[in-house]
Amino acid sequence: MTAINTYRTDSGEEIFSDLDRHFAGFITRLSGIDSEELKLAALMVSSRTARGDICVNIPEIAGKRFCDMFGDGAPSLCFPKYKNWRAILRKSPVVGCPGDYRPLVLDDSGRLYLYRYWEYEQWLAQNITARITGPSCAVDLNLLRDGLERLFTKDDNFQTDWQRVAACAAALRSFLIISGGPGTGKTSTVIKILALLLEQGLAKGQGHSIALAAPTGKAAARLKESIALSLQSLNCSDEIKALIPAETFTIHRLLGTRVGLPYFRFNADNQLTHDIVVVDESSMADLPLMSKLFQAVPLNSQIILLGDRDQLASVESGAVLGDICDTGNKHLHSEHFAETVKTSANEQIESSQQEPLMSDSLVILNRSYRFGSDSGIGAVSQAVKMGNADAALQMLKADAFDDIHFTQFADAKQLSSALVTQVINGYKPYLREHDHAEAFRLFSGYTILCALRHSPWGVEALNSAAERILKDAGLINPQNRWYCGRPVMVTRNDYVIRLFNGDVGIVFPDLPDSSNQRVYFPSAEGSFKKILPLQLPEHETAYAMTVHKSQGSEFDRVLMLLPDRESPVLSRELLYTAITRARKRVEVWGTEKILRFMINNPIRRTSGLRDALWR
Repeated sequence: MTAINTYRTDSGEEIFSDLDRHFAGFITRLSGIDSEELKLAALMVSSRTARGDICVNIPEIAGKRFCDMFGDGAPSLCFPKYKNWRAILRKSPVVGCPGDYRPLVLDDSGRLYLYRYWEYEQWLAQNITARITGPSCAVDLNLLRDGLERLFTKDDNFQTDWQRVAACAAALRSFLIISGGPGTGKTSTVIKILALLLEQGLAKGQGHSIALAAPTGKAAARLKESIALSLQSLNCSDEIKALIPAETFTIHRLLGTRVGLPYFRFNADNQLTHDIVVVDESSMADLPLMSKLFQAVPLNSQIILLGDRDQLASVESGAVLGDICDTGNKHLHSEHFAETVKTSANEQIESSQQEPLMSDSLVILNRSYRFGSDSGIGAVSQAVKMGNADAALQMLKADAFDDIHFTQFADAKQLSSALVTQVINGYKPYLREHDHAEAFRLFSGYTILCALRHSPWGVEALNSAAERILKDAGLINPQNRWYCGRPVMVTRNDYVIRLFNGDVGIVFPDLPDSSNQRVYFPSAEGSFKKILPLQLPEHETAYAMTVHKSQGSEFDRVLMLLPDRESPVLSRELLYTAITRARKRVEVWGTEKILRFMINNPIRRTSGLRDALWR
């Protein structure tokens, strides 16, 4: 073994952060034993948790070379052999078994956790298990059949209508995940589900309190818009429509944020009173938040998660939706569930006696109503999702579709000049508009997406370049920081003025011909709220944004800029998410090498949640 402060690359850079090293030193002092094996374990669990893993899989890294984990230039060292490493950790007073109250927890599979993250994972796994093993909901099958026929139009293509299957599952299960890509109808399906559940409740003389939520303010606002549109064509009584809530919440607001504290007003001891909780864009929720949400919802209430399991995981820890969906593996439903679906929904689905209980709580919507067979966005995103780099690159290089185009580009010095036409054509329409609502509509017509924050290909450099281009074109006057037309993205939640991470506003005069500027943000009620610039929480200019920040948004046209070198953040999920933000057209600038690297680099976040639910 080696000393803790000598884990450096050939160029002298530290492999572990200051926080990692301080944590490892603290754990070693607390144990009273000067063990390099314990130090390395503490370094790894701190480092991997900061990067989004829930734990470190000790058997997976034991005995491997450092360069396998940290890349070329890492020290010429190897991790300890598993049996020896595990034995030393087991003897440490700071490492406990599951259930022990110790700083580190080592489970029977060799996964090493920070205690807090082990606890979050256990709470969530136990809560979901209790929901899927509980009794089925009492259902009036005749009323359910009538509702399914009325709300879900049966087409003649003789394929399984998975929206109807999802609705049937929602009537029977107290926990349900509906996953699907863009345009598969997740939101429209859940509105019909709510109508079915309300009809069932009214038939029994019972009311249902419903909460609609999403991880971010932007996603909550989009959910609200989708619900308003779906209600117009919902084939049910006005009484039922009136019971579907118009208000949406962020998860934080739903749970009741306590300023300055990591705890919420609603929790396991003070639970929500809602009978049904729907969470949209649930792939964006991290493990601590999802764990706290499930604890706050009573076991006799229903939880429905909506999301795309193939999208980027949360910025923070875990890939919760992916783990809950067992992404990458295909599951059939139980024979009992298949029989119920056949009799109540008139749908034939494959079944098996061997599937875990979780399988009946997961429905995948696989038919896109947005991207048809002639859609390049649909075809390329599907190839990316499946990890088929050859097919994706072949379609992109052949320029076979009108709605997706690949440009070979890797010259950072020429990037700003190459963007002139793109930036002017993309942003000129909204910058020439004086009506707030129309300006926002036009602004959502185009965006530039980046993988990185820093570097010539990152959002900081691109936003500066866009401002220079627009200034030279006479479209903006950035001498004043709060110039008219400046797009602003909030980067920190502010519950006082109710602005949330990811919310986008545009600077306009307070009144026509006024020199007093305000930042206009769309409100949940469909109007706009005007905020003084000095009142804004942390924010940034938003001509370009990271792909992570774009989640929960859609744009008519997207320009995706890829860096000229490999990076750990360049993943299959990031490319898939970027492509599917576009409704009509997407352009990808980069190199074939980077594209291939991304498609062959799926996100792998380590946790025990998937095993707890599916194995």
